[in-house]
Amino acid sequence: MTTSEINSTEDPYAPETAPRLAWAELAPEVYKSMVRLDAAARKGLDPALAELVKIRASQLNHCAFCLDMHTKDALAAGESVERIVQLSAWEESRHFYTERELAALELTEAVTVLTDGFVADEVYEKAAKHFDETELAHLVATITVINAWNRFGVTFRLTPGHYEPGQHRHR
Repeated sequence: MTTSEINSTEDPYAPETAPRLAWAELAPEVYKSMVRLDAAARKGLDPALAELVKIRASQLNHCAFCLDMHTKDALAAGESVERIVQLSAWEESRHFYTERELAALELTEAVTVLTDGFVADEVYEKAAKHFDETELAHLVATITVINAWNRFGVTFRLTPGHYEPGQHRHR
């Protein structure tokens, strides 16, 4: 396949493809509420940890738009390319992450992939050992909010590749 074929407007994943719906403009109160919820959820969490969690949830949910945003935000905040790349295989790359980060990533997977069943007690208890109750509440809130953003991004096919750190988030 040639580059021109890949960038063809017939390709549903081409950068020129417009989102299905400008949901933020059509439901501005929902969008504004999501932005406020996002800010409230991550309050008190280490920003680097929050970005790792958002990237991992977005990988699981196949949200290219959020992956674009949060990998760029993580890089801009000083996260290493190596740790970002290894997130998709964190269980085999545990040595790149702290025990606290590993507990957060495991909890992220359990909360994100609820089709596997409930969040296992051992996963929750491991996270509870590394986070105080307030931090744990914010961590779960951050995981929940990125999952909501992912659903908007995937459903409306928000186009990745145009986000720059510092821009307005989640459009």
